Amino acid sequence: MGEAKRKQGTDSGSNMPAKGPIKGIIIGIVVVLVVVLAVYWLTRPVADPDELPTAAEGAGPFPAHEDRVGVSVGPEDASVVVREFADYQCPGCASFASVAKRIKDEFVASGDVRFVYFDFPLVDIHDNAMLAAQAARCAGDQGNYWAMHDRLFAQQGEWSTNHNAKGVFVRYSEELGMNPARMQRCLDTELHREDVEASLALAKRMGVRSTPTVLVNNIPMGGAQTWPKMKAVIERELETTKP
Repeated sequence: MGEAKRKQGTDSGSNMPAKGPIKGIIIGIVVVLVVVLAVYWLTRPVADPDELPTAAEGAGPFPAHEDRVGVSVGPEDASVVVREFADYQCPGCASFASVAKRIKDEFVASGDVRFVYFDFPLVDIHDNAMLAAQAARCAGDQGNYWAMHDRLFAQQGEWSTNHNAKGVFVRYSEELGMNPARMQRCLDTELHREDVEASLALAKRMGVRSTPTVLVNNIPMGGAQTWPKMKAVIERELETTKP
């Protein structure tokens, strides 16, 4: 009986699948998938030139003198200007913020493009949008406009429906290395409300109806606000505006 049991145990063990080969097969499959995805990512079509937005027939240039009511970064004589009309409380604007950052990092930093941000707070539906726009401009008084701009979009979920959004903005200013008391005074006195309202008035005169509205020179990007298409249009404009 003992011998029979030992044989039975030996036979049962011999039928167990080998773990080593199976593990190797799984690893091989994963490696193949990674390679396939990498090849697709590197060779995928970036943007079909025929599908890229163009200026409307007969459209004149954007009135560049109006840029004074926005906040800009980049060379004033840049041949290509990207303009964004946006609301800090708008979810779509928060999504576009990562694309806008890439534009600034890759084209503005190189000196090829200027970027202008226009405040278009949708005050009828976004209770904290006007205050947020003022907070960014107050931060600009301390040399931190774009740092606050990025923080407002990154933390939109925290302050957008907060009944003490002002207190949140003051805290952000301190976290970003600013003087919080100065931010508090700026917001309490609404120092930049007229500046925001001037930008809002421009948006209405230009017929802007939604946020974000983005233009590359005089080309409205519409729904083509993805990084590949933004990049392709900017590069096309840089090429066509070369002296």
